[in-house]
This record gives sequence, structure tokens and C-alpha cells, in this order.
Amino acid sequence: MTQSDPTDNALATIASILDPPDARRAPEKTAVAEHAPVVPPPIPVSPPPIEAHGYCKFGPGPMTAIRFKWTVRLDNGDYYVDETIGENSAPIVTGPMSREAAIQMVDDRESGARRRFEQLKSEMTRDSATVNLARKDSGEA
Repeated sequence: MTQSDPTDNALATIASILDPPDARRAPEKTAVAEHAPVVPPPIPVSPPPIEAHGYCKFGPGPMTAIRFKWTVRLDNGDYYVDETIGENSAPIVTGPMSREAAIQMVDDRESGARRRFEQLKSEMTRDSATVNLARKDSGEA
């Protein structure tokens, strides 16, 4: 039995608890601390609210020239979403709306664009594999 074996320490602790009070011996000295500090359970804390003005997400894709961008902006107490394609396009503006609605719109648009992009990518990969398989079957290469 080694002094640093945690199983032995645990078994010794259990045995000392189960021994009658008059049969208890002086505790053995171990390298492990007698008492670990008591840490209270974490209190669930809500994340701070998202700062809506300037909230921004980008659509997927390999080319910045055709990538969507959605940005929330605050104007006279109302929130608007500017949707652009590429870096130099004029924005399509949606609003006015509440802060929550603007953030939700940006999240929904980005999520939908990502889903459609992945679906298109999957279809292109599948179609490409089908064409390559047909070429191999016909003897082309």
C-alpha cells in the first residue's frame, strides 16, 4: 500500500467512520489535506443581455464578395436590421422593430443561410460523386 493511493485513503476514511467511537485510533498522517474547502454550489447567473446596436452576423460561403451580412442598428430609439451582400452593396433595411425582434431576425437569417448553404453544398457533393461514378462506369476518366 502506497501513501498516495487515493483508494487506500478512501477505504481508511470509511473504516474510521464505521469503527465504534472507543476503538478509534489517532488518524494516520497523510499527504492529502484533512478537509477540502467547502465551495458553495454555483448560482445560475443569466448572461448579460446582448448589446443590440452593432450586433452582427455573417452568412457562410467561401467568397466575401457574395457573403451576406446582417447588422442591427439603433436609430431614434428604434432598431433596424441592415442586410448587405458583399462589402460594397447598399443595405436592405428592415424595421423599425424591438431590440429582441432585431436580434432574433439576425439570428434567424444567419441560421437559415447556413442551413441552405450546407444543403446546397451537400447536393453539389452528391451530384459530383454521381457524375464521377457515371464516368467510371462508362470508361471515361
